[in-house]
Amino acid sequence: MTLKAYHINNSCGLMAEFVHSYDMGVGVAAFSTTRHGGCSTGNYASFNINRYCGDDEQHIVRNRKMLSRFLGVSDDRLIMPHQTHQTDVALIDETFLMLSDAGRQELLEAKDALMTNIRGVCVGVSTADCIPVLLYDEVHHAVCAVHAGWRGTVHRIVLKTLDRMSACYGTQPSQVVALIGPGISLDSFEVGDEVYEIFADEGFDMSAISRRYPIMGENNGQKWHIDLPASNRLQLLEAGVPQQHVLMSSVCTFKQSDDFFSARRLGINSGRIFTGIMMS
Repeated sequence: MTLKAYHINNSCGLMAEFVHSYDMGVGVAAFSTTRHGGCSTGNYASFNINRYCGDDEQHIVRNRKMLSRFLGVSDDRLIMPHQTHQTDVALIDETFLMLSDAGRQELLEAKDALMTNIRGVCVGVSTADCIPVLLYDEVHHAVCAVHAGWRGTVHRIVLKTLDRMSACYGTQPSQVVALIGPGISLDSFEVGDEVYEIFADEGFDMSAISRRYPIMGENNGQKWHIDLPASNRLQLLEAGVPQQHVLMSSVCTFKQSDDFFSARRLGINSGRIFTGIMMS
């Protein structure tokens, strides 16, 4: 996988410091937005396009316009759901694109993954420590963006999304290229015993995805940490995605919160990373 620098050129020759891009194949644009190059302020500084986290609407509109221009699409082809840490997937097809704004909003409510096989449509999810997962079916030419927080991860949203892509497009995991984008790392994701037990009860290999560390900010005691990137990677491999097709960004949002939004660092009322994918 190629991770390009923050300042990159798109096909139109535009410069953008608000994009961190990934090489997932020919004719596919895959990226995560950074905290740089936008107009939002405070804990939303400076590039945020999420309407559900309290940012100024005018700033969101301006940032969306910048991203749409960079991608070479109109604003209505930049699709983002209202995520609720569930496992439901929205199908973005021609019928969806013909809906009114209200109709679109209704279908995007409580969705944590978006998929499409339409070229020139960018689907993406918002995160700020949760794990974004991008999927590209290079045979059937379909893409998907998945939001996998710990709740989505423990309920295996990635596996359910692959099943939905198979039903809709004929996708086979062996034909998929996957990217696990910026998210919180094992050593930064401290959880309570109850979260550890939920993962254990759901049959996860806890020796592979968890470890005990000293409690952050305290001199005594230890707490469990969960490796969300590894948990999702193992799901992809379990589904049959080839190991060499599973790409990792290796960015920890908690440690690199100057460049990427982290809710644990900045609080809930802060910006979100948008991780998107589009076929040209």
